[in-house]
Amino acid sequence: KRTCISKFSEPQKLFNIANELLHTEEAYVKRLHLLDQVFCTKLYEAGVPPEVVTGIFSNISSIYRFHEQFLLPELKTRITDEWNKNPRLGDILQKLAPFLKMYGEYVKNFDRAMDMVNTWMQRSSPFKEVVQNIQKQEICGNLTLQHHMLEPVQRIPRYELLLKDYLKKLPEESPDRKDAEKSLELISTAANHSNAAIRKMEKMHKLLEVYERLGGEEDIVNPANELIKEGHIQKLSAKNGTAQDRYLFLFTI
Repeated sequence: KRTCISKFSEPQKLFNIANELLHTEEAYVKRLHLLDQVFCTKLYEAGVPPEVVTGIFSNISSIYRFHEQFLLPELKTRITDEWNKNPRLGDILQKLAPFLKMYGEYVKNFDRAMDMVNTWMQRSSPFKEVVQNIQKQEICGNLTLQHHMLEPVQRIPRYELLLKDYLKKLPEESPDRKDAEKSLELISTAANHSNAAIRKMEKMHKLLEVYERLGGEEDIVNPANELIKEGHIQKLSAKNGTAQDRYLFLFTI
């Protein structure tokens, strides 16, 4: 009896995952719309230089168009209208592959974009006014521009998690298994690239912090260097054996 209940519940579990994908995609497209159609547009209209707006938002317009015009409609049709006859996601998610490279550009630019937002919030009254006015609106959900800009960086790793969950519950003999496994392979590669870029940004931030603390030692700020460890040590004097406090930074060079 329990086995029977379990078997009947599997299709429902798969549908629940598909439904979660659809609902999170709808929310994500609203975030992309906010970034591209609201923040970008208003900043252009306020006379902020185009190169500044592009420097901040990178290729967000391309990402927004893909999701709004292609991926979301396909998911909506499949999950809302066709699921009973064709319960599968893998064939649609495989088509994600062509757009994954777009995220690489956005992620690589993200750190620079954050710096530009901070700089222009401090230096430009029109920029600050536009951003703050939008942030007060209900559409922003009491969140900052920077918070919304983080969404595309996090999106592909979220696809990966949902797809892994989907595959765990997908029967081995399912016609969707091959497509779903191929989709996961493509999305995982892209997620790794995103995560690697994020880790690289974090490491560079750390090097810049050390650079400032050491009074501007230029050789440190090199992307090839990596801070392995830092902390207090005691150096024993060769002359009299007394302990001397030191602070050590250990790098790979």
